Amino acid sequence: MNWYENDVKKLESLKGTLPYTPETIFYGSSTMRLWEGMYEDLKPLQPVNLGFGGSTLAACVWFFDRIMEPYAPKHFVCYAGENDLGDGRTPEEVYIFFRQFQACLQKRFPDVPLTYISIKPSVARWNLEKQVRYANELIKAEIEKTNGRQHFLNIFDHMLNANGQPVKELFESDGLHLSKKGYLLWKEILLNHFASGFKIS
Repeated sequence: MNWYENDVKKLESLKGTLPYTPETIFYGSSTMRLWEGMYEDLKPLQPVNLGFGGSTLAACVWFFDRIMEPYAPKHFVCYAGENDLGDGRTPEEVYIFFRQFQACLQKRFPDVPLTYISIKPSVARWNLEKQVRYANELIKAEIEKTNGRQHFLNIFDHMLNANGQPVKELFESDGLHLSKKGYLLWKEILLNHFASGFKIS
């Protein structure tokens, strides 16, 4: 986990630098970290971006308490799991890491709702389509057991074209990270998600 250290230290230095008290934590991999317009795009949610590059769900668990120390959020949004599969982990292993992540949330933020963003259909990892779909199914099923306290946000289907293939324009040239169009789509979906009954209260 040493290779994450610099990014984690940067996140620790965020404490107290925002002009408001964050209400929504955005946590996870570089898909979160690289969302340059997040603070403006998701302004109604009063976000704090705690994504760190290349992070796996396993890393999100490992650094959870350290990164979350100064925060008392009203909602928690997570995107992670894709890099675990990219590193060769199985969907079942990703599911186990997600259960560990749930345990971290329950321990530190027992009353804070979670929105888990499904693993996206990255062009560069389309060879892992079946694993991505299965990991999403496992996590969704687990979230449904929480009786509405946690939410599974299906971003996967929104990023496919009529032929069931990833929309290339939603990704950068690497086929992995989101383009401006990709982030605009995520912005719309997330804001609609909160507006449709998951608003911060």
